[in-house]
Amino acid sequence: MIPEKTGPAAVIVLAAGAGTRMKSRTPKILHEIGGRSMVGHALLAARSINPQQLAIVVRHERDLVAEHVSRLDPSALIVDQDDIPGTGRAVEAALQALDAEQQLTGTVVVTYGDVPLLSGGLLAELVATHEREANAVTVLTAVLDDATGYGRILRGEDGTVTGIREHKDSTEAEQLIREVNSGIYAFDAAVLREALGKVTTENAQGEKYLTDVLGLAREAGGRVAAVVTADRWQVEGANDRVQLAALGAELNRRTVEAWMRAGVTVVDPATTWIDSSVTLDEDVRLLPNIQLHGATTVARDAVVGPDTTLTDVTVGEGAKVVRTHGSGAVIGKGAAVGPFTYLRPGTVLGESGKIGAFYETKNVTIGRGSKLSHLGYAGDAEIGEDTNIGCGNITANYDGEKKHRTVIGSGVRTGSNTVFVAPVTVGDGAYSGAGAVIRKDVPAGALALSIAAQRNTEGWVPAHRPGTRSAELAQAATKDSSSTPASTEEGK
Repeated sequence: MIPEKTGPAAVIVLAAGAGTRMKSRTPKILHEIGGRSMVGHALLAARSINPQQLAIVVRHERDLVAEHVSRLDPSALIVDQDDIPGTGRAVEAALQALDAEQQLTGTVVVTYGDVPLLSGGLLAELVATHEREANAVTVLTAVLDDATGYGRILRGEDGTVTGIREHKDSTEAEQLIREVNSGIYAFDAAVLREALGKVTTENAQGEKYLTDVLGLAREAGGRVAAVVTADRWQVEGANDRVQLAALGAELNRRTVEAWMRAGVTVVDPATTWIDSSVTLDEDVRLLPNIQLHGATTVARDAVVGPDTTLTDVTVGEGAKVVRTHGSGAVIGKGAAVGPFTYLRPGTVLGESGKIGAFYETKNVTIGRGSKLSHLGYAGDAEIGEDTNIGCGNITANYDGEKKHRTVIGSGVRTGSNTVFVAPVTVGDGAYSGAGAVIRKDVPAGALALSIAAQRNTEGWVPAHRPGTRSAELAQAATKDSSSTPASTEEGK
């Protein structure tokens, strides 16, 4: 049997920072772009290189972050950073926790919880270069036009990395260097373990710098090299909401472009937002001003938009969804929804069905070919096949204490402004008259009517609304009517 290929010995994700520049009660790494938290993106990238172990270091809002991480990746090891500040100490704490059962050997990758565009492909390239060149340390770098705030990469004459100088500790000459440290590394585990034991906090920040490991590795005779990425976005972090928005826009641009290259028509990419978790088939057509979120899936030849937001919605093949806000719903093959439709969770629209203009649905199953065309509400209901629900129909499902269910059969035709007072059942092929209030079950094939005699009170408007335009017109019409000669019959 061929042994299963495995990735590096471990990936350590650093996620302990407070992120104060976010000015938020939500921990920085839990802020979302593309429908996923930043740390969620980081965990996916880490897992994509198949590490033997994965650890995440936490501190700020520890319980909240740990709960989120455990939900996303239950097998990830949660490590607490102590009071000693710095990335070096964070990695040291993780290494000690990972070593607790068996001392690590091989490659250890260090990355961050706030670098959401980092791809598994770039991490794999970093590991492959590190192991192919037998480096002690390999650092991922980028070349920036403005390197302010970043640690600068120091290189020797042979091109290898001699060290990293933090911006606040750098000289004026070093600040002219444009190649910067991403903070993402591949280490030999033994080199990392030994060097961290020697790193001190004697620097401008009073922190235990992970960057000091590079110099110590070189002093011990190890080779330190770099992998330079031309894609700066993959190493960009988000320290405030401005940077978060920029990363979100770039992620969305890449997501939309990838779907277009996969065969999806996007009429206006600038106004189309697609979460990373959305699935689209070939020949889907997306019109302007739409947002697709969560586990939304759209099948071949479906058209979505314009002006539509769908969250966790399944759209069937060839369906059309126009100006609709929906969540937790299923739209069948060839069905039509909208415009101005609100699909709430539990809505299931069958094949070739229709939910039309100004309709709200919730927890309702609508059979094949049935139509709810306009101006109504259907909640806690089951509707059969080939039924037509008239304009202004509603299911009165709530009695003030409990919700009740309405069951409407197949082939039913309901008149305008019918109200179904649940719980109630309407049999197959039944009809209702306009304005009917259905309070008891309707047998199959029956006509349900709510009839009250119409009463006209003549002269009410002039008497009760004198001086109004309506009164004036009514009086004029009455006068004209009274002055018209009565018809006569000849031949008597």
